[in-house]
Amino acid sequence: MTTVDEQQSGFAMRVAQSKIEPRRDVVRRTEVALRVTAVTLAWLVTLALLLGWSLASPGPAGAERYAAALIAILLPFVAAVMAVSNHQGRLGSAYIVLTLVMVFPALAIAGWA
Repeated sequence: MTTVDEQQSGFAMRVAQSKIEPRRDVVRRTEVALRVTAVTLAWLVTLALLLGWSLASPGPAGAERYAAALIAILLPFVAAVMAVSNHQGRLGSAYIVLTLVMVFPALAIAGWA
């Protein structure tokens, strides 16, 4: 049998945990948002640099166009995986849609379309 003091301390512990959990959730969401933002910025900058380098070089297109096509699909997918694995479904689904939308531009960048 439990005493009244044990029941009250258990209740106090549950109340304390319920106050701490939203703070942890906010920190986790902020960390995920920062990581996804970093991947997005890396995606934009890298893609722009590779396409600029490809267009500025004389002669036929080199491997930088294939790298740009790969990055156009790969980095949004990485951001989607990061978001979904951290229980951010809406953000993850937005990046999944972005990944699917980027398939056609990636094919055009690689010269296959």
